[in-house]
Amino acid sequence: MATLQASNLLFYSASASRNVNHKVQNHRFSSNQHPINSLIHESNPENSFQIMTKTSTTPKKCTGSARNTKITERIASMEVAEELYTIMEVVADRAEMHKNVGVQRDNWNRLLLSSVNGMTVTAATMVGLAPVSGNAASLLALKLSSTILYVAATGVSIVMSMIQPSQLAEEQRNASRLFKQLHEQIKYKITLRKQTSDDVKDAMERVLALDRAYPLPLLGGMLEKFPITVEPAVWWPKQPRNKQDINGGGERWRKGWSQEVEDEMREIVGVMKRKDSAEYLRLSKLVLKVNKILAMCGPWLTGLAAVGSALVGTPWHGSWAVLLGVVLGALATLVNTIEHGGQVGMLFEMYRSSAGFFMLMEESIESALAEKEEGTENGELFETEVALKLGRSLSELKKLTSMSSSNSEAAKEEFASKLF
Repeated sequence: MATLQASNLLFYSASASRNVNHKVQNHRFSSNQHPINSLIHESNPENSFQIMTKTSTTPKKCTGSARNTKITERIASMEVAEELYTIMEVVADRAEMHKNVGVQRDNWNRLLLSSVNGMTVTAATMVGLAPVSGNAASLLALKLSSTILYVAATGVSIVMSMIQPSQLAEEQRNASRLFKQLHEQIKYKITLRKQTSDDVKDAMERVLALDRAYPLPLLGGMLEKFPITVEPAVWWPKQPRNKQDINGGGERWRKGWSQEVEDEMREIVGVMKRKDSAEYLRLSKLVLKVNKILAMCGPWLTGLAAVGSALVGTPWHGSWAVLLGVVLGALATLVNTIEHGGQVGMLFEMYRSSAGFFMLMEESIESALAEKEEGTENGELFETEVALKLGRSLSELKKLTSMSSSNSEAAKEEFASKLF
């Protein structure tokens, strides 16, 4: 009886064990087939790996070639970033260099003006004192001294008229500001964008364009100070650049553009061409004419004064020579003070650069309108940027475009920019 009970117990335990094993196997199988799985990562003999997503049980196979492609792309991106960093360092150095040179040439203007005026006034004073000197030796000494000073003042005046130190200083100030602006643009591309080889090419073109627009050397590379034809300053690449969508899909950025915004931009371009650009070109030509007259009169006056001082004491031209030496010396001082103290050359460069600014604005707006379908610019952000560059609010910008489209008398007198 005891043997029979033990046999039944053993049979019951074996049956229970088989049932438990069968349930465990079913549980394992169902868990493997469940659609919500955790990430499974297995290596295979081919040095590849399988990824099981949470939404599918089909493995995705990423081979070593795909991994090498990603590594290559990352290395290329790092190389582009290194090139942009190198260009950014060069741009920062250029900005500091142009700043220092600008300060130096502004000092040239001040020191040379003080020197030439000091020599002219001293020479005129000597010419006036020469006739009342007590003896012939004093007369001769005063005559020679005044003549030498007038000749020296004539030479310095010619040099100043040729190089226009105030204009040189303004060129370097503009160059320093534009290089700082370029530095910030490159910094933005490095920190907030995915860099490409086109960014490197664009940065290089901008640096070289600025170097051409604002050269550092005086001899051989200096800009023409009295050009025959006055044109706006151009410091950006002339070749059209292929802009890229910096934030993905163009449809995402296309919503910033509307027919109203496009019409506003076209009206602003028309106003800038009709009023701002034309006005600053007119002022540039006017200032250039005045500067030419002053640049010629200064050396001529001091040269004639030198002739007058040399003739002081002669029996046939004595009184007229004194008058000539003193009056022309005073006039030369006045002309040099107006030309270089008033920084007429700087005014010409400022107006020329302002005309270039509006030319750049026109090209930027036209380019943005042409590439709006490509998603290059956000229309609303671009409108805000244009308004700020013109010194207006968005409401003032819309008011300007509405006035311009109405062809009223007030619109004809309104300028696009309120800054300058």
